[in-house]
Amino acid sequence: MRSILFPIALAVIALLTGGMVAEFTPAKMLIFISAAVIFLTTFIKIDWGLYILIFSMLLSPEFLAGDTTGSSLARGVTLRLEDLLLVLIGLSWFARNAVMKELGLFLKTPLNTPILFYMLACVLSTGLGVMAGRVELKTGALFLLKYLEYFIVYFMMANHVRNSVQLKRFVFCLFLTAFIVSISGMLQIPSGQRVSAPFEGAIGEPNTFGGYLLFIGMVAAGLAAKIKERRNMHLLILLIACMLPPFFFTQSRSSYLAFVPALMIFGFLTERRLIVVGLLAVGLLLSPLFLPEIVKERILYTFNQPEEPGQIIFGEIRLDTSTSARLQSWQDALRDFTTHPFLGYGITGHGFIDAQIPRVLTETGLLGLATFIYLLFSVFKLAFQRLRQAEDPFFKGLLMGFIAGFVGLVVHSLGTNTFILVRIMEPFWFFTGIIAVLPMIRDEGAALSDPSSRPMRAARLSPARVSPSRLISTPRLGKKPKPYGRVL
Repeated sequence: MRSILFPIALAVIALLTGGMVAEFTPAKMLIFISAAVIFLTTFIKIDWGLYILIFSMLLSPEFLAGDTTGSSLARGVTLRLEDLLLVLIGLSWFARNAVMKELGLFLKTPLNTPILFYMLACVLSTGLGVMAGRVELKTGALFLLKYLEYFIVYFMMANHVRNSVQLKRFVFCLFLTAFIVSISGMLQIPSGQRVSAPFEGAIGEPNTFGGYLLFIGMVAAGLAAKIKERRNMHLLILLIACMLPPFFFTQSRSSYLAFVPALMIFGFLTERRLIVVGLLAVGLLLSPLFLPEIVKERILYTFNQPEEPGQIIFGEIRLDTSTSARLQSWQDALRDFTTHPFLGYGITGHGFIDAQIPRVLTETGLLGLATFIYLLFSVFKLAFQRLRQAEDPFFKGLLMGFIAGFVGLVVHSLGTNTFILVRIMEPFWFFTGIIAVLPMIRDEGAALSDPSSRPMRAARLSPARVSPSRLISTPRLGKKPKPYGRVL
């Protein structure tokens, strides 16, 4: 059967390719061939697709999705090459699971229920908004898919990562990507403009880049504090040193604000927490003495901007227009959500709000906000439980940095839509998927070095030396332990 099907498949592919060459331009053909190669590569080996996705997280260009607009959008729907790559890789992953049914689709993890509840709230509120005419169908559907793609990253990692060697390769690629974009950021500093990630288009997003550097930097700091290999520790310190200059020169006040609680949480999670937290507090108090001048000017600009319309004044304190606009968005959200309190206006159904909590409240109502907070709480609870259970230094460092970075992102979201930004959420859910299955991850190095853990080879055993007890397994009395992961 295979000898018959293979030439038939080749003939079909040849006919389709010939027809497309005659119909489409060379540029479109190149795009199609590239998409087909990525699809087949991921189908054959999912690791390769995940490596492609990791490097595309911060190294892919952006473009606008035609003339699609919505009432909550400042400049239409922005898509990036990584969005399309994620769709291709996700479809290939679904196809692979459909063909190899023993792999399963979604592994049962502690975050499945919170993710399901949040996505149902988003779908219900957006569907109701479309029916009521508050949400434009194409715009709402595109944004809903963007929200969903982050969870695809999570489930791909949770279903696929199974040993420490594989895990460390993925983490290395994530850090290598961070190193590349940090060097790119440092090269932007002499221009005098706010530093942003590469390939951001005409309008950069320094707040997004600052949140990304904060999160990845905290994970790197956690590993540097726990791992014992000096070479790897020095490389992590070098990475952090390369990330600090572009982080400061993003001039992102939301990132500066988030850095303080993230650093305090990181110190609290260390073994000598009182000493470390005390030293960090002293360092923060003395930071004005050694911070770059542009950072201090950016922070002071919050209170000493020349008088302009739209500024909020508290007594003798006058806030700049940007901070005032964010505070005003909170006030507007608390006022407007009462019109549709339960399910909100729908995704993209309300005016643009550049803060996560008020945006969730207005778009999905009290139901969506409750499920969103439940999801964040479940992530924090899961990470903290894994930290208490972890014994391996690598896992402990990874969890310490993740928790500190997660707290930083929560604070960062007070002034930015952090949890819907693809360049922050893809690495975040990448690490969350790893953390969800840490108890299932095997230490391949230990297994190879421990003779007792190696599989028995029948060829090395003579019949006289094999006892019946080694051939017949007797079930143990008592309750059978439940496996951690179950495939749905």
